[in-house]
Formats: sequence, structure tokens, C-alpha cells
Amino acid sequence: MIPVSGFAGQNVAVLGLGRSGMATARALQAGGATPLCWDDNPAARARASDQGFDLRDLSRPGAFDDVACLVVSPGIAHLYPSPNPVIAAAWAADVPVDNDIGLFFRSFAAQGFDQFDTPPRVVAVTGSNGKSTTSALIHHLLQEAGIASQLAGNIGRGVLDIDPPVDGGVVVLELSSYQTELARGLTPDIAVFTNLSPDHLDRHAGMGGYFAAKRRLFAEGGPDRAIIGIDEVEGQFMANQLSMGWGDDRVIRISSGQKLAGAGWSVFARKGFLAEWRKGRQVAAIDLREVVGLPGAHNHQNACAGYAVLRSLGVAPRVIEAGLHSYPGLPHRSQLVAEVDGVRYVNDSKATNVDSAEKALRAFTAIRWICGGLEKEGGVGRLGAAAQSVVKAYVIGREAAQFAMQLPGVETEICTTMDVAVARAMAEAQPGEVVLLAPAAASFDQYDNFEQRGDAFSALVRAGLGLA
Repeated sequence: MIPVSGFAGQNVAVLGLGRSGMATARALQAGGATPLCWDDNPAARARASDQGFDLRDLSRPGAFDDVACLVVSPGIAHLYPSPNPVIAAAWAADVPVDNDIGLFFRSFAAQGFDQFDTPPRVVAVTGSNGKSTTSALIHHLLQEAGIASQLAGNIGRGVLDIDPPVDGGVVVLELSSYQTELARGLTPDIAVFTNLSPDHLDRHAGMGGYFAAKRRLFAEGGPDRAIIGIDEVEGQFMANQLSMGWGDDRVIRISSGQKLAGAGWSVFARKGFLAEWRKGRQVAAIDLREVVGLPGAHNHQNACAGYAVLRSLGVAPRVIEAGLHSYPGLPHRSQLVAEVDGVRYVNDSKATNVDSAEKALRAFTAIRWICGGLEKEGGVGRLGAAAQSVVKAYVIGREAAQFAMQLPGVETEICTTMDVAVARAMAEAQPGEVVLLAPAAASFDQYDNFEQRGDAFSALVRAGLGLA
């Protein structure tokens, strides 16, 4: 646990009592504060009460009269589409609003860093797609290199629930736009921006607000080194804003698909090969084509980001290469479930938007594509050339017919449910083909989350193959 500093002897309100909220309450208590907890869900309040925490209805008048700070869980909207009433009440009472990420950054460096020969460092990863894989990959590469590492934030453990820092250790944080948008403190040693594509636009009132939330990770405190994906115009803009000029190696530009030139530091992947360039010359190269846990161009961008972080920390290319080959991949992200009789079965349930599904489709050829669910803004009609590798689409979800109508030129079958889609795809798949779950939609019309959807797919595949 990371005890929260700066609030000893004071009341701190905690709104939202899920994983991060409860970890926040414990960390506040460990730092000498009194957490006052509230959640609209009676069951969540009961769990907090059972653990000995004080409850306070933060919606009642005067609730913030003796409160030093309000800490908000990431799922609670504080600005768009409209402010949560409790947050608005804190504003009116002039009570600072923060989240667990802000508390982490204000407290982490207070953990006796003067006793360490090598101060612990924090790597923070954000972006639209690939941030979970990139974060997990960095964590894996650090461990393989013999560097103590902890994985937290939007993946792994809550940021305040991690173990105290150790000499030379690294904390790897995956941070969503919900987390970066509100945190009052953002001071990682290394910050990574993977890419940007439309997502959560209602929460951020459009692409400008969404990008602004991501950009705060680089603009609020300023990392010692910024690793920026420049395959979109937003990344190009941010790399330029952060760089002091030609050859400034505090910014490492990364790309998948284009060669990066110039005197600065860059890491890029083209045609399956990763290359590191510095001061106008190539200093290392890695063949990514046989890295099983990172298939496709989108994963090669993740490999570039992970490689750049490890190089920033002084790890040799050959050590990083060995770690890339041993990386097993994350569940629900281009996860190989099975390969039988020449047919591969891949679970990419995390492909919840069109951009991530497009990247998954481009990673393979001859695809039996299981898709559909709760559509996000913009529809799936913009998949374009990526759909050319689809042999047939098996569409699930309550609005499967409407979804299928947006796939002109693609043979479709309306399956509605996952069990029907998997059975039909398995029955028709030929050697050399891939049965791919990449829904391009949210899961909430049929499943609680993308993990549950991916687990259902994997279980049906294993049962159908007799592997269950």
C-alpha cells in the first residue's frame, strides 16, 4: 500500500466504492486521514461499512463543510456530459476534487526515496488502443531484465494498493482518459502515448476533449522522457510541442509502418522489423515476425513503445529481444486460444471500437470474423480495406442485422448469439484460416464486460475442439 500523504488528521470524502475507491479509502486511512465514503449503490456502502469505514451521504446539504478533498472514482463523470451532483457540490464548497492517480503521484515520492541508491521510477502509458498490451509488455520486459516491476492503474492493481517502492524498482501504470483528465498531479518519469482514435467522446465532449485528457499526462508535470506514437496527427503535434528542436532525445518518436528519419531518437517497425535510430544512424534491429505474443502491425507499435521504455532505462537491445519472444500476450487481446488442423482461433474481445477491430483484421488473412454488439458512435462502415481479408462475418448482438448492413461486400450470417457464431465459424473454417473474435462494438447488450465476452468465445472454442 502507498499511504496517502498530506491529509493527516483531516476528513477526505471518497465517492465511488469499487476497486479504486476502496483502495483509496485504505490508503487515506494509512496516511492518517479519515475517509468519509459514499456510493449510490447500497451494497457498496454496506461493504465499506463492514470494513469499518465511516459513511457520509455526500449529496446532503453541508456534507463538505469539514472536508479537505473529494476523491472520485474514474467512472464518475465530473464535467461532460454533465457534472455529477456531488462533484458540483464540492466545487460550490471550494473543496478540491482529485482521483487516486493524483493522490498516488503526490504520495509515491514521499516513501523514503533518500534511502535508495537508485530512486524508483514510474512509467505511465496512455492512448486509445494498445495501452493495456503495452503496459503489460513493459512490465514483462522489466521482469525479464531483472528489474523489479509492479503493474497497476487501469490494469493489474489499484495504484494505491501496490507494494512500497524498492531500490531501482519501476511502477508501470496504464492510465485511461478518465484517470488522466481529473488527476491533480501527473509526474511520471517516462510517459508513453500509443495512438488516438475516437472513443469515449460523450464523456469528453468530442475528440478535442478526449485528446486534451490524454495530453495532460505530458503537459501537467512534464516527464523526463516522452515516448510518442506519431502515426496520427495528434501524436505528431504533441511530439513537436514537447521537443526543444532537432536532435532532442528527451522525446522518442515511435511508429508502425513508416520509417522515421532525423537526428532525434526514434523506434519504428516496418514489414515485421523493429529498428532503433539515434543521431541519424541505426543502432539496433529486431525481427518481430516470430514474436508470437505480438502479432500484426498494431502489436508491433506496442513492441516499439515497450522497447523504447526499456532503452530509456538503459537495458541492452539483446535483453529486450529475448523478453519480446517470451511475452505471452494478454487475454482478450489477439490471444491465441487454440490452433487445430491448420485453423487458428484468436480472441480479441478487447477490440471494442472500429479502430481496434481494424487493426486486428489487418493482422491476419483469410478471417472468419465474429463481430457485433453494442455499436459505438460512427458505426463500422469505415473499416474499408481491412475487411477485404474477411472470408465471412458471423454477426452477434441484439442489433446484428443492422450491424451486418454496414458491411457491404462482406458475406455475412446473422447469428445473434456467440454460441451460434462460434459453431458456424468452426464448421466452415478451412486450414490456413483464422476464426477471429474482434467485435468492433461494446459488449453490454449481451455481456457485463469484454472479458466475459472473450471468456465465452474461448470456452466455446475449446469445447468445440474437445479441449475443455
